[in-house]
Amino acid sequence: MDADLGSYRKSYEKHELLLEDTPENPLELFQKWFFEVDKFFPEIETNAMTISTIGLDGYPKSRIVLLKKFTYEGFIFYTNYHSEKGKAISNNPHVCLSFFWHGAERQIIIKGKAKKIPDNLSDGYFESRPRGSQLGAIVSHQSEVIESREALELKLAELEKEYEGKEIPRPPYWGGFMVEPVEMEFWQGRPNRLHDRIRYTLTPEYDWTKNRLSP
Repeated sequence: MDADLGSYRKSYEKHELLLEDTPENPLELFQKWFFEVDKFFPEIETNAMTISTIGLDGYPKSRIVLLKKFTYEGFIFYTNYHSEKGKAISNNPHVCLSFFWHGAERQIIIKGKAKKIPDNLSDGYFESRPRGSQLGAIVSHQSEVIESREALELKLAELEKEYEGKEIPRPPYWGGFMVEPVEMEFWQGRPNRLHDRIRYTLTPEYDWTKNRLSP
């Protein structure tokens, strides 16, 4: 196999990001960008983000998850705590989140520390999910080897009968993590690869400093 991709190029020309136009708190810029992308690029799943963890085997691993809430404290997503991802975070809570919104030619990279959110918050979100998603969280022993697709669907059918007309409880191994950011970098594509990069860094006094980076 030999694929030469040297001719793949795209010129980024839609926006600019100037240091003097950025707010003091990066969460405010995140919110601005997020809702701009959500409004003007409806074909994009705006809350899809990549989370990178350091696995128990020492290797980094990245995968897509869905952001479900963000506040001034951090970014919340939900998962199976016993999954490969959940075990990696429990072993090493330092993670990286990234958003790439190609339509807007924007990227955000977030370094932070993940921690479990309180059970009552996980309960509240679980109760808001469709029943099929609730049952899926119980059926799936995420990241484990399974016998077949058919065995998975059979287990789902059995649970549908078991919980017919009943409330479905949140399994204790499923819930939310909040990533509290310590560094956030905003990237805006520009012509000639002279991209705009603004990096915010959290100080020991919990203030944010910001700098322009070379592209």
